[in-house]
Amino acid sequence: MDDRSKDDDAVTTHASWGAGNPHLRISRDGEDRSVLELTMDEATLGSAAGGTVVLAGTEPVHASIVHDDRDEYVLTMHGPGEMNASSEPDHDGVRTEILRTGSRFTLGDWTLVFGREEYADHGRPFGGREGGELSDQPPQPQRPDYAAERAGQDGDDRGQEVKDG
Repeated sequence: MDDRSKDDDAVTTHASWGAGNPHLRISRDGEDRSVLELTMDEATLGSAAGGTVVLAGTEPVHASIVHDDRDEYVLTMHGPGEMNASSEPDHDGVRTEILRTGSRFTLGDWTLVFGREEYADHGRPFGGREGGELSDQPPQPQRPDYAAERAGQDGDDRGQEVKDG
């Protein structure tokens, strides 16, 4: 058990908006194909020409990732594939999850892994799980309001296009 009070040196993973080098490592057949820096507000993944990530053998828009106002990267699966979180669709038939460092998902034969430096990944500090550890780990301070930081970003950055031929 920890003798710290709730106010003693709270550790936080709330860095500036978009910090921590958020990226996707994209592989197939166990071989890394590319890394996509997530510098855009929304990325589309699938086989459609003009998508952010073009992957052979997937649906035209198989998945999307949105960088939201809370500085989270949210995956929405539009086609079949495995996710870390429960794969059960919500009442609208949509499957989503907030991506954390190490989150893995599949699109057809492709495996994608999300990465972000821990200091900026808004999960529990030091990789703690949400749940029964609160007696040992003090809660983080409130999340900053990222609206001003997000407004200052250049919205024209569309990121990289990754193709497999």
